[in-house]
Amino acid sequence: MKQEMTLVLVKPDGVKRGLIGEILSRIERRGLKIIAMKMVWVDRNHLEKHLPSDPAWVERLGEKTLKTFTEYNIDPIAAQGTDNKMEIGTKVKELLFEYLSSGPIVAMVVQGIHAIDMVRKLVGHSLPVFAEMGTIRGDFSVDSPAVANLESRAIKNIVHASETQAEADNEIHLWFGPEEIHQYKRAEEDIMF
Repeated sequence: MKQEMTLVLVKPDGVKRGLIGEILSRIERRGLKIIAMKMVWVDRNHLEKHLPSDPAWVERLGEKTLKTFTEYNIDPIAAQGTDNKMEIGTKVKELLFEYLSSGPIVAMVVQGIHAIDMVRKLVGHSLPVFAEMGTIRGDFSVDSPAVANLESRAIKNIVHASETQAEADNEIHLWFGPEEIHQYKRAEEDIMF
């Protein structure tokens, strides 16, 4: 468990807003360790490998968008030109490609006890409007799916963190080669663990 690893991305909006240091600080203060880090400007080919290609995932994007439209009394046909889940999900995925390639990303591998769950707690709910205060998204973003959908853009939520061990393993191998990941011992490891 001490060796659990996860991928964290500071997305273009987080980089452009100067939040890299704040995010790193919160991760390190939690007792987690950065074992790989780089800044990259990714292209579509790389993002196609990062974002799931599973049709069920794309359909889920469409379902979430339709749910938001219903909650805020927005006509999906007026807003998106369709009420078909797959078509809307495909449009949302395109918006994610645009968003994630709009500027540099800081990618890092974080290691520690329950690193996946700990980082997910630190970053907060993926929809910033629902993120608790004290989390990265709760403190630095108020973006809403309703506003993003009406403006035909992705939700600006500052950071990505792997959700599961399988996702973390795949994402780490996509973003980093073995020679870029460094094992070392932090001074407080003997005291904390």
